[in-house]
Amino acid sequence: MRPFRRPLVATLLLAATLAGLPVAGRDAAAQIFDPTVFTLDNGLEVVVVTNRRAPVVTQMVFYKVGSADEPRGKSGIAHLLEHLMFKGTEARAPGEFSDIVARHGGRENAFTTYDYTGYYQTFAKDRLPLMMELEADRMANLVLSEEIVKPELEVVREERRMRVDNEPGSQLSEMARASLWVHHPYGTPVIGWENELESLTTEDALAFYERWYAPDNAVLIVAGDVDPERVRTLAETYYGPIPAKDVPPRERVEEPKHWTGSRVELASAQVGQPSISLSFRAPSYSTAEAPGQPYALQVLSELLDGSVGRLYRSLVVEQRLAAGAGAGYSANGLDGSSFSFWVSPRPEVELAQLEAALRAEIERLLDGGVTAEEVDKAKQRLIDQTVYANDSAGAAAQIFGRALATGGSVAEVEDWPNRIREVTPEQVEAAARAVLDLDLGVTAVLRSEPTT
Repeated sequence: MRPFRRPLVATLLLAATLAGLPVAGRDAAAQIFDPTVFTLDNGLEVVVVTNRRAPVVTQMVFYKVGSADEPRGKSGIAHLLEHLMFKGTEARAPGEFSDIVARHGGRENAFTTYDYTGYYQTFAKDRLPLMMELEADRMANLVLSEEIVKPELEVVREERRMRVDNEPGSQLSEMARASLWVHHPYGTPVIGWENELESLTTEDALAFYERWYAPDNAVLIVAGDVDPERVRTLAETYYGPIPAKDVPPRERVEEPKHWTGSRVELASAQVGQPSISLSFRAPSYSTAEAPGQPYALQVLSELLDGSVGRLYRSLVVEQRLAAGAGAGYSANGLDGSSFSFWVSPRPEVELAQLEAALRAEIERLLDGGVTAEEVDKAKQRLIDQTVYANDSAGAAAQIFGRALATGGSVAEVEDWPNRIREVTPEQVEAAARAVLDLDLGVTAVLRSEPTT
């Protein structure tokens, strides 16, 4: 069973931090991957990252389509199609793709997000021609029928029951996100609403595939022990013959202005650890109007989060109210992003007391600002993460795929350390004031309900 979201877990934080950044490279020393980039005649973007630390290669194909591009009333079709991409082509029987990858010692998977869908394999470097042949085949020649689609739709529905319908935390998160995005499809779960999943058809899957799955709507990233010219030759051989489709532009609605915040609460006997989260809509790399704002928000998140961050130090160590506390922000998102806080109480602490303390910390930030020292330390911690960017071929592939699928560029990824270095305390404070409006946040409270 393939999850509706399974990125390369070990690289998630780094990928979220580095992917998609405005402004082309200025300082050659800031280069992280130094990739080779080219575009095939059919529009397929190709990024090659040579990394000879091990004789392995990761191939990833990102399609510039996600659940936010689904037709209204067809939620879950993007994720269902991700599952169906493993079900066979004119040349390969259902399941044969995965069997071949495993037989050759590789591993593979896929993931669906709001803005893109990705497929990847990691394998010994001499298997690259075979893996390209397999991936190119399903880009152009997927075969679907009722006998294939209906059982897989039941797999997806069961996945939703396991991950959402039987998990109070997931139920609450789903409702909180729907409150954060009341009109934009970011408020619809990637896996889909249950009532709409029931009605999805083979025709829906084929229509989505025919519209969006094409070389001119995809990015191919090959990272690892490879030669760029060899990759170019292979890409032209296997992907080059696939015709472009002149894929139409994405049609996204704009989230309207919010006039007030909202609150969602859920109590369940299944809850072992109560928690509170507070989320705000925030600009992304693609939507920010103020120069440098996404970078300032990244620094702010780093300043607040982690065992050395403000929240943990205040709420866990000093006040001893919370068992855990943190903050998070991803600058990715074609149409925006969010900035969130979360806390969980110590056993003897009431949720209301902890929520008041969390809000007081946010107010202290807005009123008192940040110091140059803590901003410098946060920036250094972020830049230090780039040291690990080349530890695996998969990290580079994930980072470039996310960036190019959400409006970024290769040059912008390479320039990211420069942009973080330029962030000032004044920019961090301005970004915090612009985003963290306590009257407009979405508060989600998860309570433990005693059994009777």
